Amino acid sequence: MIITTTGDIAGKRIVRSLGLVRGNTIRARHIGRDITAALRNLVGGEVSEYTKLFAEAREQALDRMVAEAKSLGANAIVEVRFSTSMVMAAAAELLAYGTAVVTEDL
Repeated sequence: MIITTTGDIAGKRIVRSLGLVRGNTIRARHIGRDITAALRNLVGGEVSEYTKLFAEAREQALDRMVAEAKSLGANAIVEVRFSTSMVMAAAAELLAYGTAVVTEDL
C-alpha cells in the first residue's frame, strides 16, 4: 500500500478514486506516565512517555486507515492527513484520513 501526503504518486496514474478512508484511536494517559512526565517537566526536555504514546497512536490510526482502504480494493492512499483532538481531560483522539485510490504504472 502506497501512502502519501501528496495528490499524486511519481510513476503512477490514479485510475479510480474510491473515496475517503480513515482510521482513529483514542488514547488515555496512564497515571504512571503522568507522574514521570510531571517530573520531566520540572527539569525540561522531551517527554518521551508521551512521544511514545502518540507514536503508537499514529501507527494504530494508520493501520486502521489502510485496512479500510484495502477493503475497498485500493492500492494507495493519497492526501493523507492527521488530526488530533481532546476527548476529555486525560484522553485524546488521533485521526488519520486520506483518499483511497487505485493506481497503475505509467
